[in-house]
Amino acid sequence: MIEVVRPGPLATVQDLGRPGRAHLGVPSSGAADERAFRLANRLVGNPEDAAAVELTFGGATLRFHRHAWIAVTGAPVPLRINGRAYGTHAPAHVAAGALVEFGTPESGLRSYLAVRGGVAVEEVLGSRSTDLLSGLGPPPLSSGDHLPLGTAKGLGDIAVDVAPAPPMPGTPVLHIRPGPRDDWFTEEALAALTSTLYQVSPESNRVGVRLDGPPLVRARDGELGSEGMVTGSLQVPPSGMPIIFLADHPTTGGYPVVAVLVRSAVPDAAQLRPGQNVRFRV
Repeated sequence: MIEVVRPGPLATVQDLGRPGRAHLGVPSSGAADERAFRLANRLVGNPEDAAAVELTFGGATLRFHRHAWIAVTGAPVPLRINGRAYGTHAPAHVAAGALVEFGTPESGLRSYLAVRGGVAVEEVLGSRSTDLLSGLGPPPLSSGDHLPLGTAKGLGDIAVDVAPAPPMPGTPVLHIRPGPRDDWFTEEALAALTSTLYQVSPESNRVGVRLDGPPLVRARDGELGSEGMVTGSLQVPPSGMPIIFLADHPTTGGYPVVAVLVRSAVPDAAQLRPGQNVRFRV
């Protein structure tokens, strides 16, 4: 059992989400940075889809009421166990009764805490993920919450001491594929998207990364009927400022999508923090 002493700015339980239900209006949700999430589970010998805790800007304090093996990945957050500093991207043992504290990451936004055996909150529609848009799954963590843990019986050995992670770039370059509605925009708009800096807005969240920069001008007027949306879509509302859809994005949308991130760029988008600059490349 884990007791939440302090959740930090935002802490949620996440797994790999609820894929395959978009036709029912159910968002996929799940870990925003799936790459870091999977790595955290592998480091403690869990299946990659075991539920873990996603921390936004760190700041959490957790008390473990039984001993456990943990790993923290994603944004490199300062980590202390009973006051002793530990590194991230490596398995660490937590004694029963120990206090685990997370500082604020110097780069990146989201960190992942995996516990051997997984977090065993109740499933909703086949997933333990918190979906901030639909409200499905457990609510965001609050002080005084208790998280049950699964059993480590039958899991493989912890076989890796450390998994070095490259530093997070100050100005990430996200690769995109134009379309499906790039024909709704002028050639100048597409050139601006791939040649100028955009800045992450403070209004960003797990639904989407809102960007400030040169507005993307439409080449045609009119309204677009609602269409299916995928993670990584760059949807452009009437303001002309693109929004990168993340894990909790709606299943449909009525504004044109000028481009879609390549799959490998989505984890980098999930680590963008307010005020940070970003570039796009085809």
